[in-house]
Amino acid sequence: MSTETPCIAVCMMDPATKLCFGCGRTLPEIARWHRMDRAERLTVMEGLAARMKAAGLVPTPARGT
Repeated sequence: MSTETPCIAVCMMDPATKLCFGCGRTLPEIARWHRMDRAERLTVMEGLAARMKAAGLVPTPARGT
């Protein structure tokens, strides 16, 4: 995961939680990611691991790993 985006190129949404299996973001977050300022992106990124854990999702490995 880079410091600017949590995207790992595994772009599939979980229909039950509405979270991306790869990064844990919601579609609205993904859609406006590049319009967020750095502080807002970092705030979202700080909560992604806990969000995915709470939803019972295991992060999918990045492609090529």
